[in-house]
Amino acid sequence: MDGVQLLRLGKRLTDLGRAMVTDAASAHLTAGELAVVSDVYRHPATSVQEIRARTGFAQSHVSVSVARLREGGLLDAAADPADGRRTLLTVSDRARNAVRARAAQPAEPVIAKAVPDPDQARRVTELLDELAALLLP
Repeated sequence: MDGVQLLRLGKRLTDLGRAMVTDAASAHLTAGELAVVSDVYRHPATSVQEIRARTGFAQSHVSVSVARLREGGLLDAAADPADGRRTLLTVSDRARNAVRARAAQPAEPVIAKAVPDPDQARRVTELLDELAALLLP
């Protein structure tokens, strides 16, 4: 395997994983909104400015995305106790529970769609389990 194959495999696995953890509701989100939700998921109680710095998006883009995500019930906002002028954002319990439920589903059905032969799909699952044991902390 060379570097390009490794990158292509990584992208394919990312696509399969994304198919598992996204649902019809997240399909209506833009790529930027998904990036904002992901950032807030990893960095709870964060500000628009901090999201902007981490994502590299323009502040106006982050602000519009945050407003839409709050309207959709995916982000919660609260005043910063240290500075009441700042708003801190957190992924809503509803969104967090949905992500956890989707992420906890077994990968076999997604792998079976990607690899139609049942024996090969089973082998892919075994190999992925082995790779995860070796490469993930």
